[in-house]
Amino acid sequence: MIINKRALSLFLVIFSSTSVTAIEKASDARINEVAQLGKHVMPFDLNQTLHIFTKVKNGGVQQVIAKNAQNKTQISLIREHLIKIENDFKQANFSDPEKIHGKDMPGLEALRNAKLGLITIHYSEIPDGAKITYLSKDAKLIIAIHQWFDAQLRDHASHATMHRMHHQTK
Repeated sequence: MIINKRALSLFLVIFSSTSVTAIEKASDARINEVAQLGKHVMPFDLNQTLHIFTKVKNGGVQQVIAKNAQNKTQISLIREHLIKIENDFKQANFSDPEKIHGKDMPGLEALRNAKLGLITIHYSEIPDGAKITYLSKDAKLIIAIHQWFDAQLRDHASHATMHRMHHQTK
């Protein structure tokens, strides 16, 4: 049986990037810096909300929820922000994450330089917030989405989690 080395390498890269791995959190100084920068970009309160990242084989889903499902103010602010993000990202405008996480944020350059239409970006509301789904058929862009999710998990630490490993407070 002949194995195409390039196909095998690509499979391993995609498989390893979609596996659930422990993300090492950033330093406390970095987490505080990101939280401060985030106040200028995200209208909702990081301490009252949670970012949830789910990697899928062809991209990922980013949810932002209010920890208290009755907090209509935070839910409204989350939705307002994610609608803006969807509109910006559809035009390859990734300036908001750059303002928070920096120009060299992993995955960001590939996302910013992707040809329009190679990433499907879709906003939708969920009961306690909103979500954006990012999908692509391009292996490099899928890897970039996963790297971008990992970087956000690292920088947001207690304000973010992978998958649905969270609980809401009443």
